[in-house]
Amino acid sequence: MVKKRQILVVGHNTNGCTAEHERIAYEIGAEIAKSESVLITGGLGGVMQAASHGAHDENGLTVGIIPQDDAHHANEYCDIVIPTGMGFTRDFLNALSSDGVIIVGGGSGTLSEVCASYMSKKPMVAMRNFSSSITPYIDGFLDHREHVKIIGADTPKEAVAKILELIST
Repeated sequence: MVKKRQILVVGHNTNGCTAEHERIAYEIGAEIAKSESVLITGGLGGVMQAASHGAHDENGLTVGIIPQDDAHHANEYCDIVIPTGMGFTRDFLNALSSDGVIIVGGGSGTLSEVCASYMSKKPMVAMRNFSSSITPYIDGFLDHREHVKIIGADTPKEAVAKILELIST
């Protein structure tokens, strides 16, 4: 049996998430499901819920790794819920569980997940045209070590195609 690709989608939680973030995240989730990859998110609201909803609507498998210790906190589109009870430390589990990461806007929590992914040298693609904590790093690196370039994308299809290409190389 071949291991399925696991793609983490990160971005704004409910606070700061716009209808445009949700639309983009939904389409990304749907494209991930169509690629027969597993969607991983932080399992809560905003971008996480929208991506999970999109994957769910395309009969994809969704995993929510939540910071709380009770699964009922996860959004309704998570097929598998992993309640960690670890708070923000769960960002490292999200990063390490993925083969690649797609970023849709976000604030400091998203930046934490991006930093964990960067230190783990996970391929990353970020949606352009959103003002966020990630914007200064799109098409560049987080620091002088240049572990992983954060590749920019303009559409959900492009983001998923790019992350799939990066994962397979």
